[in-house]
Amino acid sequence: MGLLTPKGEAGPERDPGLGTFLANRKAIEYKGHTTMDRRKILICGESGIQGESSIRLLEGLDIEITAVESLASALRLLLGKDGFSLFVLRAGTIGKPALQILRGLKKNDPSLSVIGLMKIRDSAAGIALVENKIFDLLVAPGDGVGLYAAVRSELKKRDLVEEKEKYIRILRKLKAEQSRNEKRAFELEEIYASTVENLMTALDLRDVETFGHSQTVAKYSQVLAKLLGIDERPLLDNIRLGALLHDIGKIAIPDAILHKPGNLTDKEWEKIKLHPSLGYGLIKEIKLVEEVGHIILCHHERFDGSGYPRGLRKSDIPLEARIFALADALDAITAHRPYRKARDFPTAKKEILAHSGTQFDPKAVEAFCSLKPEKWERIRFETTSYIPNIEEFSRLIKSAKI
Repeated sequence: MGLLTPKGEAGPERDPGLGTFLANRKAIEYKGHTTMDRRKILICGESGIQGESSIRLLEGLDIEITAVESLASALRLLLGKDGFSLFVLRAGTIGKPALQILRGLKKNDPSLSVIGLMKIRDSAAGIALVENKIFDLLVAPGDGVGLYAAVRSELKKRDLVEEKEKYIRILRKLKAEQSRNEKRAFELEEIYASTVENLMTALDLRDVETFGHSQTVAKYSQVLAKLLGIDERPLLDNIRLGALLHDIGKIAIPDAILHKPGNLTDKEWEKIKLHPSLGYGLIKEIKLVEEVGHIILCHHERFDGSGYPRGLRKSDIPLEARIFALADALDAITAHRPYRKARDFPTAKKEILAHSGTQFDPKAVEAFCSLKPEKWERIRFETTSYIPNIEEFSRLIKSAKI
């Protein structure tokens, strides 16, 4: 290819037509970059007056233009670190060596746009050059407006691609941050859950006879909730948490009352009855979800309205509290107490049925009875199997106090 640079070649007078108007007045201006960060394009093969005209025309796009005479010179620049966005090649026919060179350029820099200035006599051949990604666009030699539009279009496309890549990087960064935050949130939830369980274990330690009660009723409550059709994991988790914390208000009740071996006086009993409200006041300050608060505040309400602290009845009692009330009674009946031995689960079933509609919600009782007593016994065994037996635990407590 006999190619010339436009340097120092003024050429004859030309008609100041559309090309000059666009170049001088910049009626259509590419505004993607500042002067310090302009796009760089490389032109190879535009010679003489026509080459100068093309370059003058493209100056209207506010780009940095480099022109070379030969394909070899163009390759040295393109394979270097000059950072060209676009390569404009004037060619007659494209032979096999040139095809290999152009493919190599694309492989070396897939983002490089290549515009071919060629006379296309065979449309199928021209389409093949574009479809095979040898050229991104083809423009007829001498078509200044077509070249201007092609270069402008490819630069806009380059901007959009870079913008897309920028947003992809941002999205990946956000996803990575989200993943880290989710991991941290999961760790905090585990710490939180462990802290709650340790707190309730510490409270259970105050009363040897009821050690393990909170874990047991928490499991009963979740099973009973599922039997009643509650299957949302967050709600089940909240019911479990409320069950674990149900007696947290007893932390404010003196040990002398909690551990009194004989009958409580009326005054002492009134203090005991404060523990749901006291517990609710504690968790309200740390803004736990409402299901947790409902269980803490309402777990001693009775279906017939004879419970405390507010004397609620029937559906006025939150469902999670009605569920817990039955679970709490089941554990109380089947667990060891100093004043009586543990009773079996068939006996517990009879007693719960006897209080359906008075102490317990009949629907909760029906759900409870849908499982055989042996199944409830199995649930208790699986929940308490890690807890030491009452005699062993009593020895541990006594040795700790020495």
